[in-house]
Order: sequence, then structure tokens, then C-alpha cells
Amino acid sequence: MTRLNLLMIKARGWLVAATVALAVALPAVSALALDRLTLKDGNKVIEGTIVREIGGSVFFKYMDNGVEKQVRFTAAEIVKIERNVGSTPAGSGTPAAPASAPAPTPTPTEAAQPKAPETPTVPADASAAKGASTGTGAAGTSTSKTPKAVVITLGDRDNGDSVGIYFTAHALREIIPSLEKTLGTDRTGVVVLRIYSGGGLAIEVPKLHALLRNEYMKRWRTVAWVESSISAAAMTPHCLDEIYFTSQANYGACTMFSGNLKMSKGFELDSVLALMEKVSREAGYNPLIMRSMQIPDPLSATVHPDGTVDFYPDEVSGDILVNRAGQILTLNAVTAAQIKFSKGTADTIEQLTKIMGYQELEWVGEKVPGIAWPVSKEERSQMDFRKKSKADEQRADEYIARYFTAVNVAQSLQNRDDRAKAVGKARQALDEIKRMIRNNPAFLLMNLNMESEAEFKQWLDAQEKLLRELMK
Repeated sequence: MTRLNLLMIKARGWLVAATVALAVALPAVSALALDRLTLKDGNKVIEGTIVREIGGSVFFKYMDNGVEKQVRFTAAEIVKIERNVGSTPAGSGTPAAPASAPAPTPTPTEAAQPKAPETPTVPADASAAKGASTGTGAAGTSTSKTPKAVVITLGDRDNGDSVGIYFTAHALREIIPSLEKTLGTDRTGVVVLRIYSGGGLAIEVPKLHALLRNEYMKRWRTVAWVESSISAAAMTPHCLDEIYFTSQANYGACTMFSGNLKMSKGFELDSVLALMEKVSREAGYNPLIMRSMQIPDPLSATVHPDGTVDFYPDEVSGDILVNRAGQILTLNAVTAAQIKFSKGTADTIEQLTKIMGYQELEWVGEKVPGIAWPVSKEERSQMDFRKKSKADEQRADEYIARYFTAVNVAQSLQNRDDRAKAVGKARQALDEIKRMIRNNPAFLLMNLNMESEAEFKQWLDAQEKLLRELMK
């Protein structure tokens, strides 16, 4: 796969070069070029600038009642994309209405978004989060010989759910040392990955597979507890040998998209099909299940009295019709349990404790109003990661623009004291960029057009040299 296919980034607007010899220019985006999106929601039309396109999503900057916004729209939310369609009167802040609303086109399955639940749902039994009173162990206390467990959420409705941006291998790797102290490393501890995500970047999936199988599963019993896992968010937990559903869960719709919302095909598609066939076999799932989630292949199954299941790549050979020809498979809780794909259905940690085979688990963490399980420090870390990432996603272009603007000003000043002030502002903006990357390296690709932290370090070294030169 080429770098261009991986990035799917269209750079527009200004490009500032600090110096030819010392500075590396980074792309940023202005609102000079005009693009138009027609949204599925009432055929609403908005005009602005396409900032970038990644994994079927469009990052769009536009004016809303005089306020500039940058919003990520998924393929499922977009009916039509028009590029370089003209101009909107300056300062109008009002999207131009189309002469006639275009007819909706079929919505790509890959980016189908999960139905937003009440976040998070507290069990009707108020004792559910109290731990000891429900027989699951008091949160944050030690129960002799009782296995410890934590819930780690991957994606949420309020702060972001995209795989590769808010749901990353980096964030899960960062909490391993803390989890080792909390749970030990002898696999008596339990990590429950509670997943709520509508998909994201497929390039993140192999990283997550490697981390979960080589690091998490070797230390702890690691299971998925699916609230909604669509596209890349379904491909990710497929490497685990235990997947549990909530009663309203969905799992599948793993169709691949590349630039301009086009379905992947050829080598790109074949590579992902081969990857997921290998992952399915390693985790003990019939490869036909994931294949029907990736391409519109039919699938049927027969469950035998001994509990074994046979799958067939057609609609008629099995007793259970799992997927019709021409459709992309998305499993619900009922069908997933029926064909033995899921290990069971649970809506509370008490139910999950029992179907995992425990009489009792010590769910580590503190009780938080509105959250149906104790919040461990590791889970708090994931929550903070998503909040910071959301804030940085909205302001990343601002950080970059501030840095280059300050550098340009410094280069234009002859008075050293004035130049020092401008360099100081440049360093502040550079610190924001460094902090953003420390929290979430995904922004290297998304905003800096860099593929590695080594490349980023090389760029930083050049900028530090430039700033030192400006102070001579």
C-alpha cells in the first residue's frame, strides 16, 4: 500500500517555509477553497473546506452562524461531496442552498455509526456498582483469592470513538505498567475491553492485534464486551478468543473504503481479507464470518447438538440464515449467541462475571455517578486520552499556524529584543505541538503528514536549530 493510499490527506491553503536550509514546511488548511457536502440528515448542505479524508471520514471546516467549526463526518452521514464549487459571500456564514436537493445515494456500510446509547447506562438495580453488596467484590478493596478485573473503554459518544484516533494501540500500551501493578501478570487478572466505536483507520488494526495478542493476552485474561463494534472496531477484537455482547450490541460491517469514499478493491482489499482470515483462524473463529462482514457473501450455519457449528458460504445449506447474498453482515446479540460467535450476552458487570464463569470478581476502581462499573486509574487514563485528543483535533491546525506565523515574524525583525518575543511565541506553539504528539501520535499522520516519531524528531531538531539561529 502506498503512502498516498495510507494518508488520504488533501492539503490545501498556506504552506510556510521557515528557511530553505533549516525549516521543514508543514501543510495546513485554510478556508480559501470552497467545497460542498450534502448530508443525509434532511439533505442539509454545508459549504467550507475539506481539511482531510481518512478511512472514509471527511474532516470539514465551515462557518456556522459566524463561528468556525471543524467536524468529522462519516461516510454514513454524507450523501454527496462536491469540490471547488465556487464561493460563498464573505462573512455570510450561511451555506448556500442547492438549486434542488440531490437524491440520496446508497450509504456505504463501512462507516455505519452505532446507535448512540444513553451514556453510560446505570443498571436499574442501584446496587450494581456497589461491588461487595452484589457479590462482585468491593471496588478498590482486596478480597482474598478473588481475581481482580478492570473495565477499559475503547471509544465513547461524547469524546470520540474512531479507531486510530481515539481508540489506539498507543493509548493501550501506555497503561500496561499500571495494569501490571493492579492485576499482576499471571493471567489471573481480567481486562474487559468495553467497545463503542463506529470504525476508523484500518491501518491501526494490525497494531492493535499485535498489542492485544502479544502483550495483553499473555498477561491477563483479555475479553471484549461489545456495545457497538463497526468496521475497524469489529476487526480489532476479532483477535481475541472471548467476545461478549450487550443485548443491544452490533458487530460487523467491515467494508473497506479509500479516498473519496470509494470501496477498496484489488490488492488493497485482498490484503485485508487475507489478514482477517489469518486472525480469525488464530482466535478460533470460522473465517467465513468475517469474510461476510467484509464483502457481500452469503452465509448460513448449522449448530449441532454437541455445540459445534458448521458454516456454509450460501443461504441454504445451514439451518440458520446468517447473511443474505448481496448484504454485508452485521451481527446482533441474538444471532451472535445462536451461532456461538459470542460467549454470551451481558448488560451489567454482575451478568458478565457469571457468564465468564466466576462466582466473584473484584472490580477495581472507584464508583462514579452515571457509570455502571468502577472506574480504575487505567480507565481514567483512557478517558483523559480521548478528551485531550478531541481538544487537539479541533485545534491542531491552530497550533501549527501559530508556530509558523511566529517564525515568519521573527525572521522579519531586525531588533533582537523584538525578535526574542516572536521566538518565545514560536516556542510556546511548538510546545503545544509536542504535547499533542506525546498524548496521541496519530496526529503525526493526520496533521503533520509524518509516518513515524523518528521523522517528527528530525523535524523538531531542525526547528530547534532554526530558533537558536534566530536568537544570534
